[in-house]
Amino acid sequence: MPSADPVYDYVVVGAGPAGCLLANRLSAEPGCRVLLLEAGGRDNYPWIHIPVGYLYCIGNPRTDWCFKTQAQPGLNGRALGYPRGKVLGGCSSINGMIYMRGQAGDYDRWAEQGNAGWAWKDVLPLFKASENHFGGASEAHGNEGEWRVEQQRYSWPILDAFREAAAQSGIASVADFNTGDNQGCGYFQVNQRSGIRWNSAKAFLRPILKRPNLTVLTDVLVDQVVLEDGRASKVRARWQGNWQNFSARREIILCAGSVGSPGILQRSGIGPRGLLESLGITVRHELPGVGGNLQDHLQLRLIYQVTQARTLNQVANSLWGKLGMGLRYLYDRSGPLAMAPSQLGAFVRSGPEQASANLQYHVQPLSLERFGEPLHRFPAFTASVCNLRPASRGRIDIRSANPDDAPLIDPNYLSDPEDLRVAAQAIRLTRKIVRAPALAAFSPREYLPGPDLQSEEQLHEAAGQIGTTIFHPVGTCRMGNGPLDVVDDQLRVHGVPGLRIADASIMPQIVSGNTCSPTLMIAEKAAQLIRQGTLSTTSIDENTAVPTP
Repeated sequence: MPSADPVYDYVVVGAGPAGCLLANRLSAEPGCRVLLLEAGGRDNYPWIHIPVGYLYCIGNPRTDWCFKTQAQPGLNGRALGYPRGKVLGGCSSINGMIYMRGQAGDYDRWAEQGNAGWAWKDVLPLFKASENHFGGASEAHGNEGEWRVEQQRYSWPILDAFREAAAQSGIASVADFNTGDNQGCGYFQVNQRSGIRWNSAKAFLRPILKRPNLTVLTDVLVDQVVLEDGRASKVRARWQGNWQNFSARREIILCAGSVGSPGILQRSGIGPRGLLESLGITVRHELPGVGGNLQDHLQLRLIYQVTQARTLNQVANSLWGKLGMGLRYLYDRSGPLAMAPSQLGAFVRSGPEQASANLQYHVQPLSLERFGEPLHRFPAFTASVCNLRPASRGRIDIRSANPDDAPLIDPNYLSDPEDLRVAAQAIRLTRKIVRAPALAAFSPREYLPGPDLQSEEQLHEAAGQIGTTIFHPVGTCRMGNGPLDVVDDQLRVHGVPGLRIADASIMPQIVSGNTCSPTLMIAEKAAQLIRQGTLSTTSIDENTAVPTP
């Protein structure tokens, strides 16, 4: 139990995917004291662990921050729910469990922009280091890590038909999306173990909780990083109803995510001068880029009613269906309760001008009006398609100096004309796939956005009508060496010794796929960089801060 103003070597803020992995790696050094702080509670809510339980975790204040965006002009004035995990495991406790790395070109572009050590050849070993792949060790995969990757345990004929229709439309079937080029159509591999969600808390924290040099505290709201003589020395946080400081001899590492990390910096007086002064916050270190560069994958959810097909809509709306699902899951951890939200995926180019796949499909044997609402009572599937490399940029800023106040989240969706053009292409491509012979037996009929919308302008309007977040915000503490960059390629905050950031907020550009496992890779890289830096430092008194390498 921490004493008043306790001192650690490292204070890690946020026990999501990045924080859990970092706590594991840093505490592996027996003489190194590590503190991990999490704003949410323990991951002991049963629906976290049953895969289909994401439906009961998103929008639930027990596990979700329940943020909302500002009204979005590009979405016809709609504001969206913006789920973020508030529990041990963070978003890995409430997400879709899809194991995805993105494309080799994503990371090569990061390196080409001056971020040394972040090319695909550099990060592939880091992905493999944490991976425990069902197929064993190979050139592409690792099997000695903690992050379990398995094949899915249940399938639907309607999804098999969509995959065949994609092949008939020129999208080849593939077995593995994670070799550097993810173009093609196939079933997602998932972070599960024997039909149970495998979150980062199970993977990286539970096996090490008895380490005497590791302290994990939950229900701790971090307000700010305290600077002493310009150096990050402690965090101020509310724990058990009291405000308290937690000091770090070596470093503070923010792993609070693309929403949380910029907020902590801004409340600390680190950020854009105009914003801070308007809120009455003393500017400790001006960094104009904090909170900017927000990128997210906007999914367009096209829904098709079908006939002669079994979908989750019928099963979940039937008492006998629900009973059958429960019995099947109890019997062998299979059936619909073991489903990832999206089982079938596809990566494809929206047009010949694209150098690589720039669209991702998440195809689901279900439909609903919006997340948190009941499934439709008619059989249907959803073909959700997102632009992997959006040109639109938004912001996340605090609205006050009070850490209890929700942030201002403005993704600025579809504000760039290129995103509108790609959205129209995506809708047309989806319709082409659904018209393929393989789906004809199911007589698919477009429910949303509606077959009458055909012109470019109508499709732009449709994108605003059906677009919603797929929960991949990144980039708000961008890595690089430009005037709007926040961390360098060692993940050190520019101009603030003793402070790093290791989460999705450091991505210069969003990766071409789901963001959870790339976030783990970033944390693995951070651990590597910290170990290298520690080896280069000299022995010092325990009350003296270690210089940032």
